Amino acid sequence: MENVTEPIKAESFKSFRSTICKSENALRSMTEKGANTTLVTKRLKAFRIGLAVLEHFWNQKSHPYNQEELAEARILLDGLLPSIEGIYAKSKPGSPQKTLLERRIKSLELAVQAMDGCIDKNPS
Repeated sequence: MENVTEPIKAESFKSFRSTICKSENALRSMTEKGANTTLVTKRLKAFRIGLAVLEHFWNQKSHPYNQEELAEARILLDGLLPSIEGIYAKSKPGSPQKTLLERRIKSLELAVQAMDGCIDKNPS
């Protein structure tokens, strides 16, 4: 995994925590409305795993996730990047939204990279 500065680490943690909070609020709202929550539930779990993996790499915190959960989260987070990058490309230069999206993209890329280091490529 690439060498990451402390400010980028802090921004990545903050970005993941913000995304998790927004996803929890969306899940709560959707549940109240009786909407299908499968996708938001899967994304929320992937965001939590992404944060846990970054904390594992940078702060030596253990996490409870197995290889299958890591692999699923990695695929989901990596799959979100193109749509977020598309929104980023359309956002106005210098806008708060563009900054937020820039940080979100970086944090997702770092989490995917960290997961690559956690996932056992040759399970026995």
